[in-house]
Amino acid sequence: MSLTTLPTDILILVLEGLGVLELIALSSTCHKLHSMVYEFGWVGYLRSNPRPSYGLSSLRPKWSPRCRVQYDYLTDTAWEKFNFVARPLSRPWQGKLQPTLAISPSRLVVAAGSTLYSYKFGNLGEGLSPSIHLEGTFSFVEEPHEPSRNITGATFVQDGGRDRTLYVAFQDGAIERVMLIASELNGKTISATRTIVPSFPNFDFVESFSFDRDSLLSLSSTGLAKLENLSASDESSSSMIEVKSRSWVSLLSLNSSTPYAAFGTSSTTPVAIHPITNTQLSSVPSAILYTDKGVTLPTDRLPSTAVYGLSHAPPSSPWGSSKEIVVTGWFDGVVRCYDLRSSTCTSLESGRTQNPGPIPLRPVMSLSDKWSEEPIYSVSCGGGSSSHIAAGTARHSVVSFWDVRYPKEGWKVYAPGNDPSPVYSVILESSRFFGVTQSRPFVYDFGPGLTANTYPPLTHVRGDGLKQRRGSLSFSVMVVPHSH
Repeated sequence: MSLTTLPTDILILVLEGLGVLELIALSSTCHKLHSMVYEFGWVGYLRSNPRPSYGLSSLRPKWSPRCRVQYDYLTDTAWEKFNFVARPLSRPWQGKLQPTLAISPSRLVVAAGSTLYSYKFGNLGEGLSPSIHLEGTFSFVEEPHEPSRNITGATFVQDGGRDRTLYVAFQDGAIERVMLIASELNGKTISATRTIVPSFPNFDFVESFSFDRDSLLSLSSTGLAKLENLSASDESSSSMIEVKSRSWVSLLSLNSSTPYAAFGTSSTTPVAIHPITNTQLSSVPSAILYTDKGVTLPTDRLPSTAVYGLSHAPPSSPWGSSKEIVVTGWFDGVVRCYDLRSSTCTSLESGRTQNPGPIPLRPVMSLSDKWSEEPIYSVSCGGGSSSHIAAGTARHSVVSFWDVRYPKEGWKVYAPGNDPSPVYSVILESSRFFGVTQSRPFVYDFGPGLTANTYPPLTHVRGDGLKQRRGSLSFSVMVVPHSH
């Protein structure tokens, strides 16, 4: 029996199980199968192999399904071969800053010191990586004699698809809603409309924002957490709890089966999961995330440690594409992954299992570089085949990468310029990784079709630490494989 004699619905099921090379081969056999692959095969492949990416989200719908698959295939191949372009996005800033990144479908914002640097994504053509150029800068210090207002947190919020509204927090405790107004001259100062919004009591400053759907989670450095629905007008839609520890990072997840907020702190129990019911944040955690060793210790013998990074797992993780997988970056240099769907209590001392309270969970996967115990400052997931975890570390501008399909094999990259700095904030997309040190933002681009027009131009300055081969787009970086 010939394959082409099968009913169309059966052929569609056959196509769903094929990879890129198999679909290409099948489409070359005859006109009917060629049409089937183009009409159903590429669409089915994309549905089964998602590649989330803010920077591409407005462009991909305009590409043909085959073009999208080609882009993803070339990107995945580049990840497998460690083949990427490394570029700083700016010259070093003055002083040592603690910047943070925020991203939307149309732009990347770098918040450093008292300034927002807005980088706009552009369209270079079908199937090509989007360009990124400096749209402009906005300073919250209007006069030279004014004191600096260090930004401690920034996140984009919904604004009807315009992608230019952020919540920005400052070290003096203030919080502002900022709407960027684009400049027609690239790289020049942009303007903004600013609205002061209620801050935490005693002007505790926000250490972390996390936005999901229409809700904003704010976490102060002293452990106050506030959840508010930005589209609601009444105060009853907001709630506040005390985490009661020095706090660093938050993660809001409203699309999981049980909505929750996760908090990373400095304490003996540095990661707690708090359920959300009817838009209200519970003050009692439903789960505590432990290390493999800590989960067996009595509570009075737990060592104090810290968690600085939180993220959802990559879509193609071994546990499935679930928002109930939490990736955490720890002070001891280990990235630990947890499955919140684990309903069975892990084996603990008998005195702890008998007491009601939060479920204690041990990691389902731990990732580390055996040659380094530097703290993990930031984590993000995505990358090639939607299966990578990226972790910014505390020294030497090092970023570590792991493919969760091969967790014992990782690799790390020293950022362009090799700044003696932590990587404070990271964002991992399908084809791009964005990071920022105390001195500058940078990008690792694994996408196809890269040209000199893809990135902001940089003039060479003596002493900037950058090295670049003649005729190369990429600046020199050191890539080091590691295992654990």
